[in-house]
Amino acid sequence: MTSPQIEIQMIAAVVAVACAIPGVFLVLRKMALISDAISHSILPGIVAGFFITQDLNSPLLILLAALTGVITVILVEAIQKTGLVKEDTAIGLVFPALFSIGVIMIAKNANDVHLDIDAVLLGELAFAPFDRLILSGLDMGPKSLWLMGTILILSLGLLFLFFKELKVSTFDAGLSSALGISPIVMHYGLMSVSSVTVVGAFDAVGAILVVALMIAPAATAYLLTSDLKRMLLLSIVFGVFSAIAGYWLAHFLDASISGSMTTVLGVVFLMVYLFAPRKGLLSVLYRQKQQRTEVSLITFLLHLNNHSEEEERHINHLNEHINWQKIRAKTILDLAQKNNMILIKDEIVFLTEKGKDFTQRALEYIMTNKDERIEHMKDDFFLFRG
Repeated sequence: MTSPQIEIQMIAAVVAVACAIPGVFLVLRKMALISDAISHSILPGIVAGFFITQDLNSPLLILLAALTGVITVILVEAIQKTGLVKEDTAIGLVFPALFSIGVIMIAKNANDVHLDIDAVLLGELAFAPFDRLILSGLDMGPKSLWLMGTILILSLGLLFLFFKELKVSTFDAGLSSALGISPIVMHYGLMSVSSVTVVGAFDAVGAILVVALMIAPAATAYLLTSDLKRMLLLSIVFGVFSAIAGYWLAHFLDASISGSMTTVLGVVFLMVYLFAPRKGLLSVLYRQKQQRTEVSLITFLLHLNNHSEEEERHINHLNEHINWQKIRAKTILDLAQKNNMILIKDEIVFLTEKGKDFTQRALEYIMTNKDERIEHMKDDFFLFRG
């Protein structure tokens, strides 16, 4: 690997980690769209900062852009609180307006400057290693790496200092207030960090990849765990993996680096969405099928419990009396036999003691409604699940 290749991957990895930290809390707070709004609406802040300093590398650009991001959140919440529109509608009203203002400012006043819409929206990691930080004639490396490294250290420091406060205010704002932790301060603090992170990554990767790195790894991790610390770690792992894998995909295809990284993020999310052990689509479909089979088994056992007549308990008449097809009836019979809940003599079905016990307890749950879930009861009785 050449030096620029290594630096590109390092920048991408640092950006991925820096975006993953606030991204987790945005996903948990159901504010994923806010990141997209901030990534576009901070454009006027960047332009205003450039007009003041005439320097694209001035820290004032980051400060003004972060301020614009916070203003975006304030405007969205102010519109939402009127009760006339929902949050997604408010976001759709605010960020196009602010972004358009930034576009007009660029078109009218910065046509001869390297501050164009394409650069802001798309970014280009391939060029990042050529923008060097020179101190006293010494090449310190890419500016983007130093900038995002500083933002990452800041984010990690704030995360360690305020982890408990962020956790409580994210999951229970009422408890947070009762404990003396201001949810509003935590909220706008998170928005400020998100804004600074988005602005810092603009020059290297652009707004589109920033949004992808902020939301996709966190959403993917959310499908795998409900533990906050583990979710943060998984989000970082997914982000870094997608950044590195996306770079080599772009290298192999000779394609856009940002586009390839976003594609890998989408593929990783899709794989987890389909195959996650608990929340994956296939797992959910399997559990639903299992639950339908178990409900049918309970219905079948209740039918046997309520009828002593042999014709009602004859195998050949199950599909007639319970309105099942033969294949379904055979499936339920096999499941009941495997769990030792029934005996079959001369094609007549009888409840075993275990079957009677299970049926009686199921009736108690149904009649008294003491517990809406009987999963733990089924765990006690079922050796084989449907």
